[in-house]
Amino acid sequence: MNWLRAGVLGANDGIVSVAAVTVGVAAATAQTAPILTAGLAALVGGAISMALGEYVSVSSQSDTQKALIAKERTELAEMPEEELAELAELYEAKGLSPTTARQVAVELTEHDALSAHLEAELNIDEDEVVSPWNAALASAVAFTLGAALPLAAVLLIPEPWRVGTTFAVVLVALAGTGWIAAWIGAAPRVRATARVVVGGALALGATFAVGSLLGTTAAG
Repeated sequence: MNWLRAGVLGANDGIVSVAAVTVGVAAATAQTAPILTAGLAALVGGAISMALGEYVSVSSQSDTQKALIAKERTELAEMPEEELAELAELYEAKGLSPTTARQVAVELTEHDALSAHLEAELNIDEDEVVSPWNAALASAVAFTLGAALPLAAVLLIPEPWRVGTTFAVVLVALAGTGWIAAWIGAAPRVRATARVVVGGALALGATFAVGSLLGTTAAG
């Protein structure tokens, strides 16, 4: 789920940021070379930035999880009886009778004490510690794939329809990523999708306005 989230966010950022750059440049000039240069620079820089951001963020989360696991392992080794009593209290707080909670705690401790405590106390699975490398790779690849869409649209479509068609392609793609992100997070689909589409439209509109202004100024 972690790398899937990173991938969706990376694709969304790739679509918006590169589309905004290419549309802004396309509004200032009809020449392909400046558009391609700006688009590729935005793609490469954005992919690296997204990967680094995810790596740093997820590394912090992973370090925290590993530290908690190490702490729990030490406590189990140094004070097993206290930890057993603590586990029984946790299950008793969830509604089990004291006798049943104690029995459950004993059986789980005999089976896998560390896993039992990690799940009951911290909601952590030792085998599912997040990987910063997976998140970074997913984000970079997704950003690149998302960025390739508006870049291809603005370069392949003839000049008279270039900007308008790119707008349409980008907004449809954003609707797709917004819907998927909402599905992953179990959020309201329509509201989440609308936020992404409106935000993308504002970004494109703003960069198009800037590009048009600079293009007019340069021509004048």
